[in-house]
Amino acid sequence: MKTKEQIRLSTLSHGSGWACKVGPDDLAQVLGDVVQKKDSRVIVGYDNSDDAAVVRLQGNKFIIQTVDFFTPIVDDPYMFGQIAASNAISDIYAMGAKPLFALNILGFPVNDFPKEIISTILQGGADKANEANISIVGGHSIDDNEPKYGLVVTGEVLKENLIQNKGAKPGDVLLLTKPLGTGIISTGIKKEKATSNSIKEAIESMAMLNKLAGSILTKFSVNAATDVTGFGLLGHAAEMCRSSDVSFQINYNNLIFFPGVKELAKEGIIPGGSKRNLSYAKRFTDFSKSISGIEMLMVADAQTSGGLLISLSRENAGQFLDLSLIHICRCRPRLRSRSRRSPDH
Repeated sequence: MKTKEQIRLSTLSHGSGWACKVGPDDLAQVLGDVVQKKDSRVIVGYDNSDDAAVVRLQGNKFIIQTVDFFTPIVDDPYMFGQIAASNAISDIYAMGAKPLFALNILGFPVNDFPKEIISTILQGGADKANEANISIVGGHSIDDNEPKYGLVVTGEVLKENLIQNKGAKPGDVLLLTKPLGTGIISTGIKKEKATSNSIKEAIESMAMLNKLAGSILTKFSVNAATDVTGFGLLGHAAEMCRSSDVSFQINYNNLIFFPGVKELAKEGIIPGGSKRNLSYAKRFTDFSKSISGIEMLMVADAQTSGGLLISLSRENAGQFLDLSLIHICRCRPRLRSRSRRSPDH
């Protein structure tokens, strides 16, 4: 058995973080064959392509639940735990809800993995949950050839405070609360090509809870929101478009990327998940002729623990920015002006 110092977590899996997520095409085919019984208590189910499931508990009080887990995106076990926990909790914040508690999901090769590493991963998750003011009250683990970690997170929200990925209106402003490029940088980490500055900034961002942005959401009349993760900016924006019956006009020059992302992309250091995202997004995205193929891949990059994509009025957006101390990218929705081609899942 290798020692803790000899193990690089990012090399132990075929994909890194959300870049190992099943692509939208494959997911749509799988879910399309599943027959579900209708339940009047279900407010938001998986057919809504939203961030979490929402079920009516009593009256106007809803319970909200999500599950997220993935393979290592960084080599540091503690930071892997922090990032995985932050990523899972983000779904609750994206829907205007308050997290209540969580459960661990863990897989690792029992006979070939130092138990110290597992304990460190779990501690990272526990500390991040504590930052979100919740407890991890249990969980489930399996013997697995590839290490995996994540959380099931349960929260609550009142009906009037629930925010979904539908409801964006023409004239709204879009705010994105974190930079882009974690998929490309994580692949750079795996291939030992990413710079220390790129790694530092990406890890700090991925480990940061969307708690601040989530708390600010509740102070304004937000029309729609989602967190940007495995399907990338284009994929998650498309889900909002489809649900809201609008289209988005996004100025590439207004998007913020982590340092070194473009340089890595030019070297061909791009995760397979990002390539699948772009192939899918080309069906419903009109790219300007000035956008290069590398830049297309950058905006389709599969994110891990990405920012919240928020649609709200221009007036409210200004006030949101005044209260925020986080990176923001600005875009502008408009009425759908083309054929209604959109994601199928």
